[in-house]
Amino acid sequence: MSPDIVQALVKTIEMKDLSTAAHTWRVVLYTRAMAEEAGLPHERTDTLSVAAALHDVGKIDIPDHILQKPGKLTDDEFKVIQSHPTLGHSRLLRMDEDDPLILDLVRHHHERWDGKGYPDRLAGSAIPIPARYFAVIDSFDAMTSIRPYRSDVGADAAKRALAELEAGIDTRYWAEAVEMFTHLYNTGRIDWVLNYFNDRCPVPAFTATTQIDPVTRALRGSS
Repeated sequence: MSPDIVQALVKTIEMKDLSTAAHTWRVVLYTRAMAEEAGLPHERTDTLSVAAALHDVGKIDIPDHILQKPGKLTDDEFKVIQSHPTLGHSRLLRMDEDDPLILDLVRHHHERWDGKGYPDRLAGSAIPIPARYFAVIDSFDAMTSIRPYRSDVGADAAKRALAELEAGIDTRYWAEAVEMFTHLYNTGRIDWVLNYFNDRCPVPAFTATTQIDPVTRALRGSS
């Protein structure tokens, strides 16, 4: 899938949910850092960056009144939200995407290690490895983003998020993924993402920058 198509899809997601832009920047950068830490080749790292950028593409097909609802979702509305991984997977298949890294991450990034996730209730080693890592990234970013009930986004928020990730090992998360992400943060390898791309910093729309920002560079390939 070309970078132009990826960016067009991400821009469409942004238009549906304005909070998505900064989230997309961060999860792409976290994903790239973890892939590089794992020693993956550039081509595979670039593909995972695309997968991270598109992980919420299914939200394009979620009705606005549910996706943008300011209050608590009803059980039925939450079930609609939970359909976004399969909706995204189906959309990519219709677009003739056939890379299993991208398809698996989009479909399975909300699975849980204990099998209580969605959409397919996969457990343990049945969960594709990219989705296991991304579940940690996505959760950390959610826990360090501004919400109506939480306004801190700095080091204190990160410490609490890391503690929650550790507490979720073998239930929500794969131990290896939590350990790698925690190591990257504790050694200062990814704290810059939290510091400079947080919800208090003005982040341009995914396609609005005229220079080659780190996310665009990741999607175009780093070599």
